[in-house]
Amino acid sequence: MNGAESLMRTLVDGGVEVIFANPGTTETHMVGAMGAVPQLRGVLTVFEGVATGAADGYARIAGKPAATLLHLGPGFAYGLTNLHNSRRANSPVVSIVGDHPTYHNVYDPPLTSDIAALGGWLRGSVRRPENAAGTGVDAAATLAAALESPGQIATVIMPADVAWSDGGLVAAPVAVRPAPPVAQDVIARIAEVIRSGEATALVIGGPAVREAGLCAASRIAAATGVRVLQELYSNRLEHGAGLPSFPRMGFYPDQGAKQLAGVGHVITAGAKAPVSFFAYPDKPSCLVPENAQTHVLAEVGQDAVAALVQLADLVAPDTAPTVNKPHRPALPSGPLTLQSWTDVVAALLPDRAIVIDETVSSGTALAAATEGAPRHDVLMQCGGAMGDGMPLAVGAAVAAPDRPVVALESDGCALYTVTALWTQAREQLNVTTVILDNHAYAILRAEWAYFTRSPGPENPDSNPMFDLTNPTIDYVKLAEGFGVPASRATTAEELAEQFSRAIAEPGPHLIQAVIPAAA
Repeated sequence: MNGAESLMRTLVDGGVEVIFANPGTTETHMVGAMGAVPQLRGVLTVFEGVATGAADGYARIAGKPAATLLHLGPGFAYGLTNLHNSRRANSPVVSIVGDHPTYHNVYDPPLTSDIAALGGWLRGSVRRPENAAGTGVDAAATLAAALESPGQIATVIMPADVAWSDGGLVAAPVAVRPAPPVAQDVIARIAEVIRSGEATALVIGGPAVREAGLCAASRIAAATGVRVLQELYSNRLEHGAGLPSFPRMGFYPDQGAKQLAGVGHVITAGAKAPVSFFAYPDKPSCLVPENAQTHVLAEVGQDAVAALVQLADLVAPDTAPTVNKPHRPALPSGPLTLQSWTDVVAALLPDRAIVIDETVSSGTALAAATEGAPRHDVLMQCGGAMGDGMPLAVGAAVAAPDRPVVALESDGCALYTVTALWTQAREQLNVTTVILDNHAYAILRAEWAYFTRSPGPENPDSNPMFDLTNPTIDYVKLAEGFGVPASRATTAEELAEQFSRAIAEPGPHLIQAVIPAAA
C-alpha cells in the first residue's frame, strides 16, 4: 500500500465518504487511491472554490466532514475564499493539498509556494507526512482536528513522493472530544440576570438555531420578555412551520443599534457579541450598547443547546415555545418585485427543502415570507466572501440526495462560482438555482449612503463600478452551456410556473429571475 492509499483508507475508516476534487499532476497517485477505495465518492469540480464550498455545504447537512483535494499552493489559494466562509461557519473540512516531491522543491520549480502558511491562515491544524508509513497517523489526526468542536479546516499537505511510495499503513480513528458543557454556575448566574427584570437581549447562533435551541430560546422569551435575536449569518438554520423564528441581527450598525436599544444586558449563546459587518465613519463597531453588560452563556464550541435548555428549565419551567403556524402567501401576479419573488418561493417551497440563501440585498423579505412554509433548512454564506451559494448547493445535494435543494443567488455572487453548474449537471444533482438578476452590485449602491464623504457622483446608480450591464449577462445561456436546463422569468406568474416545473423534474435547473434593485 502506498502513502496515498493509506491516507484515503484512514479517512474512510474515520467516516469520510466524499472528496470534492480539482486535482493536478502532483495529485495523480491520490486520484488513483480514491479509485481503489470503493467506499469513497469522488466529485470533480472545475474550480477549486467550488470544491471547497461544496465541502462546506456537505458538512453542514451531513453533520460530518467531506475532504477536498487541491493542486499545490496555487490551487489551495483558489479555494481559500470558500474555506474562509467554511471557517466562519465552523464547518469541519479535511483539506488535502498536493505538493511537489520533497527533493524537487529544493530547485524552486514554478508552482512552489508556502502551502503551510496558507493553511495557517485558516487557523486550523496543518500536517505534512514525512513518509508513507506516517501518512495514516497524520490523516487520522487531521480528521480528528477537523471534528474538534465547533469544527475547523484541518489541512494535510501530501508531497507526491510520500503519496507514491510504498509502506503506507492505515491508522485507527482518533477519538474526538464532545463539545464541552457549560458550567452549572454560569447557567445559574445568567438566570439571575434574566430574573433581575432589566431589559435583556439573547443572541443565539451555531447549533442553537436548530429546533432544540430555538424552542428553548422561545420558552425563555415567552416567560420573561427577553428579546431573542439570531446571529447575522447562521451555518444551518431550521425554519418554517412548527418552529419558533426570531429576527436576525441587522447588517448595518443603525439596524443593530435599533434592535438592541434600551437593553441593559446582552447574553450570547453559540454566537459572539454582535459587531458591525463593516466599519463606517462615526458609527460604532461593537453593537452592544455602551451601558449594557455582555454575558456569555455558551462560547462558540461549547454545548450551547444544552445550556439554553437548562436555562429555560430554570426561568421558564412551565412555558411552551411559540411556534409558527403553517401558512403560505398567496401566489402574486405582475412584474417581479423584491417582495413578490419571495412570495412565489414561499408559496411553492417543497417539504424538507434545503434553501441556500446568498441573496444579499435582494432577499430581505425571504425569512418572513417562508416562516410558515413547510419545514426546511437554510444555509447562509457565513464569512461574507461572495460566491459560496452555488457550491454550498452542490455539497448539500450530495449529502442529501433525497431532499430538494433551492439555491437563491444574487447575480453578482453567482458569477464567482458559476462553474458549480457543471458539477451539478455531471452529478445530476437535484438543485434548483434562482438567479436574482438586478443587473447591479446593489449592495454597494446601498453602502454608498454610509460614505457621504467619498468623492465622486452623488447618485450611486450612475457609478459604472456598481453596474453589471454593458454587456448584460445571459445566465440562461451560461447554464445551458454547462448542461443545465434554464429559463428566464420577469413576472410572478412566469417564476411560479418555472419554479414548479424545476422542483418537479429530477436533476439541476436554473431560473434567471429579473428583479429591480433594492431601493
